[in-house]
Amino acid sequence: MDFAIRLIVVVLFVLLVVLVGGIFLQIFLSKRESRWPGLVLPLLTFLQSLLLVLNIMDTGSVSQNVLLVLVTLLVGNIPTLVLLAIYWAAREKRRVKKQMDKMKIDDLDDL
Repeated sequence: MDFAIRLIVVVLFVLLVVLVGGIFLQIFLSKRESRWPGLVLPLLTFLQSLLLVLNIMDTGSVSQNVLLVLVTLLVGNIPTLVLLAIYWAAREKRRVKKQMDKMKIDDLDDL
C-alpha cells in the first residue's frame, strides 16, 4: 500500500513537471521571430485529439456516436486551446513591442 501511494505521488510529480515544461516551451517557441515554431505544439495536440476519435467504440446508435465524437473532440482539444491562447498572448506582446519601437523611431525622425 505504501509503495502504491509513493508511485502515485512520483507519477503526479513527473506529470506536473512535463506540463509546466510544455507551457514554458510553448512560451519560448511563441516568442521566436518566426511565427511557425509557436504553432508546432498546438498542431501536435490537435493531431493527438484526432487520434482520440479513432479509439471510440461503436455504441449502436448514430446519435450517440456523433455526440461521443463531438465530446471527445471538445475535451481532446482543451490542451490545443490552452497552447493557442499562450501563442496569441505572446504574439500580441511581440506585436505591441514592435509598434512601440516603430513609434520611437518615427519620433526620432521628426526631430
